[in-house]
Amino acid sequence: MAVERCMAKKKFMDFLQRKKLRVTAQRRAIIDSAFDTEEHFSAEQLLQWSRRRDKSVSRATVYRTLPLLTESGLVRTMDFGGDHKFYDPNYADHPNHSHIICQECNTIVEFDSDQIKRLEGEMCRKLGFSVKTHRLQITGSCDQLKRLGACARKKAC
Repeated sequence: MAVERCMAKKKFMDFLQRKKLRVTAQRRAIIDSAFDTEEHFSAEQLLQWSRRRDKSVSRATVYRTLPLLTESGLVRTMDFGGDHKFYDPNYADHPNHSHIICQECNTIVEFDSDQIKRLEGEMCRKLGFSVKTHRLQITGSCDQLKRLGACARKKAC
């Protein structure tokens, strides 16, 4: 996975160069933070992670860099219906994957399924379509909520 992350960073640097945009120390911290995780992240999480690398990273620079990350096609904006958007850093590695989201604690679990891929292909053939991309999102409550009646992760969010 580390090789893919390095390649994604390089592709993004090339993207910035084509757009004639500078790579400042702040932007470098943001890029490193975005591509050094496999977790979905919010803008605020990216800001926190980036500030651990460089205390001078500003909220404005994060919010200016996020659209560039998505425009590059290396990160996907995910709207799970909450107060804020999440960003998927695994999009470039495997664009067709699905998500399960806990509506209590906002935990996001990414998964692939051969059964879903087969069903998707079967339905597209039956209805006369070709798959370009897919997005499956399941919302529910995590097992911790079911077992304990409350989710400890909710407080951390």
